[in-house]
Amino acid sequence: MIAVHGLTKRFVTGSSEVLAVDHVSFQVHMGEVYGLLGENGAGKTTTLRMILGLVEPTEGYAEIGGVRSVDAPEAFKRQIGLVSTSGGLYQWLTPREVLLFFADLYDVPPDRAKAEVDRLAGIFDLRSFLDRRCATLSTGQKQRVVLARALIHDPMILLLDEPTRGLDVFGSKVIFDYVLGLRGQGKAVIVTTHRLHEAERLCDRFGLLHRGKLVREGTLHELKEQSGCESLVEMFLSSVGPAEA
Repeated sequence: MIAVHGLTKRFVTGSSEVLAVDHVSFQVHMGEVYGLLGENGAGKTTTLRMILGLVEPTEGYAEIGGVRSVDAPEAFKRQIGLVSTSGGLYQWLTPREVLLFFADLYDVPPDRAKAEVDRLAGIFDLRSFLDRRCATLSTGQKQRVVLARALIHDPMILLLDEPTRGLDVFGSKVIFDYVLGLRGQGKAVIVTTHRLHEAERLCDRFGLLHRGKLVREGTLHELKEQSGCESLVEMFLSSVGPAEA
């Protein structure tokens, strides 16, 4: 399980201060997909970056199996995989080289790394282009390499930041199948998105984020009972108020 405790981020710009994330707390159990939902600028990506250690929190921490992000950042990061549409590939390397490079970064033993590359190449259908330079790959092929890269060290926790952004219906299906596969493997998954209709298909539980604050949380059934609304879109609009929607 991953637990997030009071994560807060304040950015100071000149004489002003921006509260980007406001004491956000939630838990995600193994085999569960948690949707961290909200409009652009709600604080979703900043929250993920604090969990991963790319942004230092002003307050709070994340915890996996008793390991706190602020106390043992390297050990914490080794238990996480990240999928981001903005996460590029090294264009002059082949997918095989990219996967082996990231395996080395996570101290995966060479023999195990080679076996994992072969296993993931089969799962994501990479074999036909495993030794071509990434610069020559199509968008869909690059997407599958990024998905495999996040799993090369067999992490317990997966973070997916706006994973379907910019993808067509076929690319989005790859993401849906990927998330279902992670759930089936018993991994804990956090997905950020502002596409609420997609989240309804992907996630077991939801946290609605608005202006950095978690305004609602629960399963779809629980949120329907809390809000009296039938869809996530209606729930979100009722939570933030008509003047802000």
